[in-house]
Amino acid sequence: MFWDKKAETLKPDELRELQLKRLKKTLMQVQNVDFYRKLLSGAGVKASSVRTLDDIQKIPFTKKQDLRNGYPFGFFAVPLKKIVRIHTTSGTTGKPTVVGYTRKDLDAWSDLIARNMTMVGVGENDVFQNMVNYGMFTGGLGFHYGAEKIGMTVIPSATGNTKRQIEMIKDFGVTTIHCTPSYAMHLSEIAEEMNMSLESLRTGIFGAEPWSESVRRTLEKRLGVTAYDSYGLSELFGPGVAFECPERDGLHIWHDCFYVEIIDPKTGERVSDGERGELVVTPLVKEAMPLLRYRTGDITFLIEDGCLCRRGQKIARITGRSDDMLVIRGINVFPSQIEHVLLKIPEVGNQFMVYIDRINHLDEMTVEVEINREFFSGELADLAKLQKKVVKELHDALELRTTVKLVEPGSLPRFEGKAKRVIDRREAE
Repeated sequence: MFWDKKAETLKPDELRELQLKRLKKTLMQVQNVDFYRKLLSGAGVKASSVRTLDDIQKIPFTKKQDLRNGYPFGFFAVPLKKIVRIHTTSGTTGKPTVVGYTRKDLDAWSDLIARNMTMVGVGENDVFQNMVNYGMFTGGLGFHYGAEKIGMTVIPSATGNTKRQIEMIKDFGVTTIHCTPSYAMHLSEIAEEMNMSLESLRTGIFGAEPWSESVRRTLEKRLGVTAYDSYGLSELFGPGVAFECPERDGLHIWHDCFYVEIIDPKTGERVSDGERGELVVTPLVKEAMPLLRYRTGDITFLIEDGCLCRRGQKIARITGRSDDMLVIRGINVFPSQIEHVLLKIPEVGNQFMVYIDRINHLDEMTVEVEINREFFSGELADLAKLQKKVVKELHDALELRTTVKLVEPGSLPRFEGKAKRVIDRREAE
């Protein structure tokens, strides 16, 4: 099934011609961004320098830290009056990465979601329950508008209140759900505890965190759905960048909208087809915030042969990160964010440990932090008050619930080399 059959099945020569045309246009757009004017000038690259797609390698990479340094609007290529929506992603410190959208961007984004959902056979006869965050993160609104565009009945249930979510699935005859795979596992367990059958469900769309084939099989058995993987990140619109088709053997990335490279994360050199490396993406249709050779940090590889339903290489499911970013219940968290928060609280020290566990299929984060010696009284009331303060500060910064344990000064391990402050105890599924 196709939403835009012409765009989704372009012949290789036509696709390359369109990619080059859109890349040149993007190079002109980024001239409105100070960062790119300096970057391209320093590299001796002009729009006329790019005559073939391979010439993109003359352009330096854009890194996440570059976007943080441009806070808040330094990467916008259009006047603020043209920006109709702003989303943010978590940053390593207190400042998030800001992403802007024009009306044209929002239409292009919802179109990508429409392609994905149509590809797996859902449409106007389906009832869609969107169980992801509708706040500053992009997952909720991205799927919401794409689902509406293809005529689905949309239930914006967002996150939380699992029993109510289950009741809505039952009462409203929901056929399609979207959430993180870990939340879907939790949902299935609560449904079993409630003795609630969810026989209307047929399709499950899961993303925002890595998940395995064994998780897929479990979700399909427990929820009675066909489960599809979704990939995206806010810097590239949000969800919708790549998606599984019914074959579920790799994710189709929309090559007319994104130029894809796989590089060695250490050397920056391209790797051979089929070789694992870091995904680098140049969006080709973004108006408000065009990017060049953006290093996603996600590890994958290109699958050489596209399946019969579409054309172009697919990407394998994401297997990890090239940096220290953690994904907790679909939210990106950097250890440096946690450190930044703790350093602002005088009562606690700069010694901390982070433990990640999977409890009842949901990720849980525990932060152990030493109390500063000068504030250590041992009084339970003082400790409880300080603990609440740390929990609140972390929640405000990360938008994530954490467990905080205050420990005595000098009790946490010290490191002679690079500190290993994160212990991920989630078992490999």
